[in-house]
Amino acid sequence: MVIMANEHISVSCAIIERNGLVLAAQRSTAMSLPLKWEFPGGKIREGESPEDGIRREILEELDVTIKILKALPPSTYTYPTITVTLHPFICSIFDGEIKLHEHEAVAWLPSEELDTLDWAEADLPVLATYCQIMGE
Repeated sequence: MVIMANEHISVSCAIIERNGLVLAAQRSTAMSLPLKWEFPGGKIREGESPEDGIRREILEELDVTIKILKALPPSTYTYPTITVTLHPFICSIFDGEIKLHEHEAVAWLPSEELDTLDWAEADLPVLATYCQIMGE
């Protein structure tokens, strides 16, 4: 039996805060893990820093520019066919109004209510770290 190595991708994600609330984004039915919730972001391109990647991805996905406030530790999760390393950043919206280009929906929630959503598994350790930092 030959065991094939899973593809490993690096992804930046944004924990966007505004007025005491945190943005969660629901994946569309056309995406992998349909209708799961996530911190928005995407694959880091070759030669791109995680910080540049998250700025680009949020502009592409949500049509807003962000300010990075703090980096959180990377988190790696292995799905059956792919391994994802998330590079999370706590951010705020610098300019623009959210327009959805890829996601089904977004929700602004207090951090203590984020765990009520059906999260993509790779985002769960990031959510736990964020809530621990926030003292919840």
